[in-house]
Amino acid sequence: MIGFIALAGVAAEFGVVMLLYVRHAWEHRLALNPHAGMIELDDAIREGAVQRVRPKAMTVAVILAGLFPIMLGHGVGAEVMQRIAAPMVGGMLTAPLLSMLVIPAAFRLLVAHRLRRMSEAMPQVSVPIRQQQE
Repeated sequence: MIGFIALAGVAAEFGVVMLLYVRHAWEHRLALNPHAGMIELDDAIREGAVQRVRPKAMTVAVILAGLFPIMLGHGVGAEVMQRIAAPMVGGMLTAPLLSMLVIPAAFRLLVAHRLRRMSEAMPQVSVPIRQQQE
C-alpha cells in the first residue's frame, strides 16, 4: 500500500505540472491572439507538453535508478522494501505516459468545448451578398 500511495503522489505531481505548462502556453497564445482557435490550441498544447519531456525523463530516470537496487537486493528487510518499490517501478513506466498523453488530450477536449460554447453564444454577423445586376 505504501508503494501505491507514493506512486499516486508522483503521478499527481506529474499531471498537475503538465497541466500548468499546457495552460500557461494556451494563456500566452490567447494574450497574443484573443480570437485564437483550435489550431492555436493544438500548437499551445504541443508547446507546453514538449517543455516537460526532458524534466519528466530525468525524474523518471532518477527514481528508477534509486529503485532498481532495492528491487535487486537480497539482504535483511529486502522483501519488505521490494513490496514498496515494485508498484513504484511499474508506475514510473506508465505514469509519464499518462501525463504526456491523457492530460493534454483532456485539456484539449475541455478547452475545445469551451471555445465551441463561446462561439455559439456570440452573435453571428451576417454580411449581405451583393446582388448581381441584370
